[in-house]
Amino acid sequence: MQIRDLPYSDPGDPDVRSGPRFLYWLGRNQLGGQLKSLGWGLLHQLSIAGLPVTVGVAVQAVIERSGARLALAGGLIVALGVLIAVGDTMLHRTAVTNWITAAARVQQLLARKTAELGAALTRRVAAGEVVAVSTGDVEKIGWFVEALSRFLAAAIALVVVCVGLVIYLPTLGVLVAVAMPVLALAVLPLLPRATRRADEQREKAGKATELASDTVAGLRVLRGIGGEELFLGRYRRASQEVRKAAVRSARMWALISAVQVLLPGILLISLVWYGATLAREGRIDVGQLVTVYSAATLMLFPLRHFEEIAMAYSFSRPSAQRAVRVLSLRRSDRTATEAGVPSGDLYDPATGLMAHRGQFTAVVCGDPDEAGRLAERLGGHAQTGEDDTEAAKREPSVLLGAVALDELPLDTARTAVLVQDKDPVLLSGTLQELLDVPSSGLVTAEEALEAAQCGDVLAALAQASPDNDGDPMRTRITERGRSLSGGQRQRLALARSLITDPEALVLDEPTSAVDSHTEARVAAGVAGLRRGRTTVAFASSPLLLDVADRVVLVHEGSVVAAGTHRDLLRSEPRYRAVVTRETDEETAANGLPDDVTVPAMDNSTQEIEERA
Repeated sequence: MQIRDLPYSDPGDPDVRSGPRFLYWLGRNQLGGQLKSLGWGLLHQLSIAGLPVTVGVAVQAVIERSGARLALAGGLIVALGVLIAVGDTMLHRTAVTNWITAAARVQQLLARKTAELGAALTRRVAAGEVVAVSTGDVEKIGWFVEALSRFLAAAIALVVVCVGLVIYLPTLGVLVAVAMPVLALAVLPLLPRATRRADEQREKAGKATELASDTVAGLRVLRGIGGEELFLGRYRRASQEVRKAAVRSARMWALISAVQVLLPGILLISLVWYGATLAREGRIDVGQLVTVYSAATLMLFPLRHFEEIAMAYSFSRPSAQRAVRVLSLRRSDRTATEAGVPSGDLYDPATGLMAHRGQFTAVVCGDPDEAGRLAERLGGHAQTGEDDTEAAKREPSVLLGAVALDELPLDTARTAVLVQDKDPVLLSGTLQELLDVPSSGLVTAEEALEAAQCGDVLAALAQASPDNDGDPMRTRITERGRSLSGGQRQRLALARSLITDPEALVLDEPTSAVDSHTEARVAAGVAGLRRGRTTVAFASSPLLLDVADRVVLVHEGSVVAAGTHRDLLRSEPRYRAVVTRETDEETAANGLPDDVTVPAMDNSTQEIEERA
């Protein structure tokens, strides 16, 4: 796999049983690249190892005044220099390729998992952790994959040199051969503590990233309530904890580096002292002493790869574990089917909610959290993990017609039922790119924007358009639509959902961030555009409820009443308490149960807070 061939057509099915298994899976899937890097690494390392022999030959040729042998040694040094240059260049090229392709594979896996889980991802894993995995952790995982082949090449080169020295000069070669394993393994007792400190640093850094992400996301609200300094103070404390953990981790790695400098230094001193004694006694030649000393000196370079692979593994293992935590999240298993997109009534057996085909059904829940969970269920968004798989299996699937959504492939289920979250996300790009989504083709962008009452949004974008003709469709929208107001973002997201034109559209509080006048027009626009299509809207605003064909009241997880908005106002006290925002005293006076939850904020109040 070359960088120019990225992205992968299929990044594969990762082994997510543990972090080390995931690293092994990555390495196995890059076996070709690893072998290339290993081959170039061996060429580089063994060419370096050959220099001491030629240098020793050259020194001995000078002592013996042999011009032919000196010329031969010079030619060998030039040839080895060329091989070293070629090997080093290609090793760097292949190793970096392994790094980038491994990182790209992990990023593709994360992107695929994010698309699969959708908004459910951030309810299982903090957004900051997802950011940390897809940025810093990806680089550390790639580092280990890249360093692995260079380490193997260094280890093989050390074995070859030690065997060669024992054959070339047993008296000194045995000393080097015995010392090298000690030097390579001397840092092993220090690695567990260094790894624990590195894990602690990574954990604290991940929490600091999560805190920073949450603070930035809620900065406007924090400023509105005067809590900006409070949260910034929390982040300062978290960053100081990261700094202290990094210093403690660096101390251990400094100690490991010191050991890897001290012990080889002792070896070289011992080797020179013993070799000089043998040379003075005439038992070895000066050239042989220079050869062994040079070889031992150059062997210190491959030894550094032992420290690097230890560092790379200790840093990448917790990163791989975090990646596995995200990649191991699962939804309910879906059995592939040859049938097309189903149609019919949308029915939830758990609550008894029935949204008739072709009708606009409004759902009223006293508990907003209950409404959010029910909206997810209607779209088949109930994800499962190790802690909730059994609970999900006991919960019946939502039916579209006679087909259970859990039995449909994911893409078919998404085509059949689309759920717009209460807080939809707008990606950065032009308005044209934002609205370029998979759709039936029956609803145009102009119709969807008109139904969502986006006229003021288009006018604002036209003023900021880079074109002379003021085309709002070519105007860029910043990340998450932060350059727009809350109501504008909500209406653009609604227009995007309307363009898809799914068999069933589920909207969770689609007009919560707009004023009353705009809300009435949006409700009428959605009802008109979706006429003849199944639409479910979770809301408590009378303006939206009044245009619905049918209104359903859900209380404590079950449907307790159904009818038109006006009929329910007259006949159902619990419905009236939620929709009219009765106070606790009024609720008690009407004889309602104490567990009826009444929303504390109407649309106009929320709009004022959003604008603040």
